[in-house]
Amino acid sequence: MALEVGIVGPSGSGKTSLFTALTKTGGGEYGKTNVGMAPIADDRLGALAAVVKARKITPATIRVQDVPGSGAAQLGNLRQVDALLVVLRGFGPDAAPDDDLDLFKLELLVADRDHVERRLERVSKQAKSGDAKIRAELEELKKVLAHVDTGVELSGYGGELPGELEPLTTKPLIAVVNGSSGIDLKLEAELAELPDEEAAAFRDGGSSALDEIAGRLAQALDLITFFTAGEQDTRAWTLRNGQTALDAAAAIHTDIARGFIRCEVVNWQDLVQLGSHAEVAKQGKQGLEGKTYVVRDGDVLNIRFNV
Repeated sequence: MALEVGIVGPSGSGKTSLFTALTKTGGGEYGKTNVGMAPIADDRLGALAAVVKARKITPATIRVQDVPGSGAAQLGNLRQVDALLVVLRGFGPDAAPDDDLDLFKLELLVADRDHVERRLERVSKQAKSGDAKIRAELEELKKVLAHVDTGVELSGYGGELPGELEPLTTKPLIAVVNGSSGIDLKLEAELAELPDEEAAAFRDGGSSALDEIAGRLAQALDLITFFTAGEQDTRAWTLRNGQTALDAAAAIHTDIARGFIRCEVVNWQDLVQLGSHAEVAKQGKQGLEGKTYVVRDGDVLNIRFNV
């Protein structure tokens, strides 16, 4: 399942422009919930594709959700995302992105408090059954509510949060200033509608400002990228740092994970420099690994399986 990011922020800050720029959808609809896939640029992918003469190149993606407005009702739709991109208005004479960010963090905290309180009311009724597990959650929720009431985000809670909560204030929050002091999202949205070659020419060959956002997301989520390099399709995939070859197999397809036998592993640089999988193996630079192998950034995996 692709990682998911929610785009949030004050009304009119440029959230839909960021969604359009990231997903290259040709335009998100203002005032509506927009959902799309954002490709993650990676120069290594093209180099690998050239070596294996791939007919298709598929970048890694992140699922992006743009929710209109703010407040507890709208923010509640984002409890299952992995990170939040908050767009702040950096244009106009009254622009105050730092103040807007502080206000938005307060909105997240209020939304979490309301969420904890509703969960506490529900569990209080269920606890009358005498179930020990429910009563333990009830006591923990009382502590969580007291913590939120001090004005501190749940990322700073000292205990173990109940699994049902899915709080907002524990998620990575990446601020994007829309304006001259940050990124011109209107321009980026317009460039996203152009062919890649034309957009690159407009930037004089430079990278998109959105690449910085992708990098910050990868760092905040502690992501690594691995590759599958074949003639039919050369593709990039993301994993959390520390995940295994079996997790990589599941990211590709559940059947591959179910029938996992072993994994052939090479470093992307070795494959590019030596020119073929056969030469990499001949030089002794290919490893054979099992399910528990911890995948490293830049690994090229060939997973053997049987279903």
